[in-house]
Amino acid sequence: MQLVDAHSNKAGDRPPSALIFDSGVGAISIAREIRALLPGLTLHFGVDNGFFPYGDKTEEQLRPRIVTCASAMMHQSHADILVVGCNTASTLALPELRAALGQPVVGVVPAVKPAARASRTGTIALVATEGTVNRDYTRGLIRDYANGARVINVPAPELVRLAEAKLRGETITRDQLAPVLARIFDTPGGDEVDTVVLACTHFPLLREDLDRYAPRPVEWLDSGAAIARRVAWWLGELGIDLPATASTGALLATAPDGENAIAGAFGEFPLRALEVTGDPAARSSGQKPRHNHK
Repeated sequence: MQLVDAHSNKAGDRPPSALIFDSGVGAISIAREIRALLPGLTLHFGVDNGFFPYGDKTEEQLRPRIVTCASAMMHQSHADILVVGCNTASTLALPELRAALGQPVVGVVPAVKPAARASRTGTIALVATEGTVNRDYTRGLIRDYANGARVINVPAPELVRLAEAKLRGETITRDQLAPVLARIFDTPGGDEVDTVVLACTHFPLLREDLDRYAPRPVEWLDSGAAIARRVAWWLGELGIDLPATASTGALLATAPDGENAIAGAFGEFPLRALEVTGDPAARSSGQKPRHNHK
């Protein structure tokens, strides 16, 4: 296949598109917001399931891999915009991705600023993976944008797998969510929390469950709608007009989809059959790529 310029959709040779990149399927929460705002934008999905989950990996492991994998998937999909649909990847590698790619890169930033603005009590909880909670980027975000609000950091790595289980059709129970809810509400200052930031794109998939089992009503905030608006802004900057409906997108993964879990989770989007790209990070380090034998 001959490569074409990233912005050549202006000539109408292929549909305008964005690639949404994540380690798993949590970016569906972002994709739903983009589809609602921009129904004519074709969506491709890049899933680094060969290294899932990102939340328990080191920065040294993740940063070069994110850049390598996302760049390779952008090259393969010919997308006009990269959406990093993962808080961990965004807080680690946005500058490197922007340096490596000619296309715009839209990252996910925890919604600390709107949460602090929305809170009446001045106490918010930031629920994220352990890596995001403890990262310097997140501490800087709180310092610069919390506007004096008290922020309770809540590590909740188990929510990633629970969100993926929910997408497979499993029922999420009160007992499964109880440890996370206790970290939010049964901690010093937890009785004052009135706004909770869902700082991982997997977590909004559990919003209804968290709200159902929370001991009292709070506002649950995420960055999905803001990301969709940023994508729309970039389309305007690029001079790209959208058709009325989206075309069929690509579904790319770095490892085989053993139980059809990835393809099944993305079933609501018009996508071609999942394509296993192999592990670009492994190839760049001289390791032999894995193949999907059918």
